[in-house]
Amino acid sequence: MADFNNRICLVTGAASGIGRATCEALADRGAHVVVTDVDEAAGRDVADAVGGDFARLDVSDRDAWTRVVSGIVRDHGGLDLVHLNAGVTTYPAAGGDFPAFDIAALPADAYRRAMGANVDGVVFGVSATVPVLENRGGGAIVVTASVAGLITWEVDPVYTLTKHAVVGLVRALAPSLAERGITLNAICPAAVATKIFGPEAEDFVREARLRLMPPSQIADAVIEAAASSETGQCWVCYDGRDPKLYVPAPLPGLDD
Repeated sequence: MADFNNRICLVTGAASGIGRATCEALADRGAHVVVTDVDEAAGRDVADAVGGDFARLDVSDRDAWTRVVSGIVRDHGGLDLVHLNAGVTTYPAAGGDFPAFDIAALPADAYRRAMGANVDGVVFGVSATVPVLENRGGGAIVVTASVAGLITWEVDPVYTLTKHAVVGLVRALAPSLAERGITLNAICPAAVATKIFGPEAEDFVREARLRLMPPSQIADAVIEAAASSETGQCWVCYDGRDPKLYVPAPLPGLDD
């Protein structure tokens, strides 16, 4: 994946934020991008801007994955790169304000929404695209996780749960995919200037001492991970810094 020219790339959650920035970065490098999102109007705008295709995709719907991937194979012959980017917090950050988390009062629909987008969307996405990547001779899958998948984010423990699940899947699944010529990596950014924080998140971000990164910085990390020979890795991104590979501490031995 050192050369993206004429590569067929699928990006989820591509109507805005990190997904849109990744579509733009890939198109700038000569790739043909399939833009997917549940927001059809915004997604089509992105596809028009990058000269790509649009497909409406609810990533939590396995049948929808089958339809979209089948259409890509029909129209383009296969896939070379998949960026599984779609994700949500447990509660929409309307007005930039996250409610105090109370596990006893967690609405079932909020929980299912987060699990569907953040976990099912990755599992179903990998499942649907691996055979197509393998048939092309191999390729790359890059997942947008979060630093919340490596540490804790007490503001939204369910979001933290989903990102830990994604990180675990990437690390555990990568060795078997490597045998099929496919790399699998996770990008783990801190705070990014996207809709996930809501339109008026400045107070929340300032109080949490976060520095919002531009989505283009994460798009560059996606490109770097896809072009590398690394697999099963978590690439940590902080504002103004190059992405760094996360090295987990070893488990203590029985005799320690």
